[in-house]
Amino acid sequence: MTDTPEIIRRYFALAGQPDQDAYFALFADDAVVEDEGREHRGIEAIRAWRRDTPLVSYEITDVEDTSEGTVVTATISGDFPGSPVAGLRFRFAEYDDRQIRRLRIAP
Repeated sequence: MTDTPEIIRRYFALAGQPDQDAYFALFADDAVVEDEGREHRGIEAIRAWRRDTPLVSYEITDVEDTSEGTVVTATISGDFPGSPVAGLRFRFAEYDDRQIRRLRIAP
């Protein structure tokens, strides 16, 4: 992941840890996260989504730059039914050095 944008590296470094301000600071106030077909719009909705999501560990298996953003493929493991889940894609779009504005998590 050395060629991966720093903000995305920080996302994966922080996402597997208990909720903390540094993780939420990665997102713009009006960011949108889509996970399991549900859209979470705005930082308060993202905080609520994280409260209801179990902590997982990430094994990055691929990183691809596309015209629509950066796609990171990972295997996630944790305390949830069906663990581990391989081939989960994290599609980062509309991000810059400081904040993520759109993230879609789906197979």
